[in-house]
Amino acid sequence: MKQIPAYVLVAALSASAASAEEGTSLMEEGAKLFFRGLMEEMEPALRELEGLAEEIEPAIRSFAEEMGPALRDLMEQVEDWSAYEPPVVLPNGDILLKRKQDAPRLEALPPPEDGEIDI
Repeated sequence: MKQIPAYVLVAALSASAASAEEGTSLMEEGAKLFFRGLMEEMEPALRELEGLAEEIEPAIRSFAEEMGPALRDLMEQVEDWSAYEPPVVLPNGDILLKRKQDAPRLEALPPPEDGEIDI
């Protein structure tokens, strides 16, 4: 990032000559050179990010194929996510979704007429 002021200075000096010839403003030339320098500095990080994306793509696809239907079912069952605390993961791997204390409660379903309870 220390090189950015140098890019601006170079851009300003070289833009003065170029602006007289090409009819572009000093600000336009400076901005072009500044962003060109910024892109050159960002290029290695962007290439690394691209490589990482290619590495994890199969895992993400697999997760979406396996968990997609289950997550869709869960989204249909929970009407209002703001009524729940953040999930808590127990040491055994279970995940608890606790309803907030002040969240409105849904009406309880009436018991079955024949007295049996489905589990």
